[in-house]
Amino acid sequence: MHGTAMERASLAVRHDFDALPRSAEVEVRPAIRAELATLADMANRLVPGVQIGEAELQRYFGFDSESILTFSRKGKLLGAVAFLYLNNRGHDALILDAMSLTHPDVEMLATPAEEVSAIYVWAIAGQGRAMAGLGNVSQHLSGARFAPADLYAHPATDAGRELMVALGFRRTPSFQPDLWCYQRPWNRLPLMVPATHVATRSLANARH
Repeated sequence: MHGTAMERASLAVRHDFDALPRSAEVEVRPAIRAELATLADMANRLVPGVQIGEAELQRYFGFDSESILTFSRKGKLLGAVAFLYLNNRGHDALILDAMSLTHPDVEMLATPAEEVSAIYVWAIAGQGRAMAGLGNVSQHLSGARFAPADLYAHPATDAGRELMVALGFRRTPSFQPDLWCYQRPWNRLPLMVPATHVATRSLANARH
């Protein structure tokens, strides 16, 4: 479930993801098991190159019920966003292109009781006003469990790339082709820190 798809991807004004306005119209909440078949069908229709079944969604949902957030308006399901909450091992494997992003090994994922080292945006599939709920998603990811983790994504379409740019994502150096990263504001280096004070390290040791 790799990539992004939405009816209207680009935002009229660029917003830092963590500063997106909240929507009172679009409800964002963790998916429930009964919605997984509908969400799998929606992903297969809307996300380029995706072929995922309900059973696969069940596997990741069973591992972490907060890995899929739904968008709905007046009781109508508009779409969803799926995340891989990576542990330290998964974070390194993502940067080093050493994991499957279509069928990730659950050993790369943080358990609900484990520190989330990085958040990979597995897919966004939405229609109608779904994307108006992205501010509610950022609010959800500002919780204590998720706030320390930067976000990563692979835009699969031009519209998805436009959305990444609008939300403050930038291409990041890695062995993983075309990997984009959104660095949380509180993880960014202060502007007054000279670049010479930042140690240069290999990608393999960049977080250690």
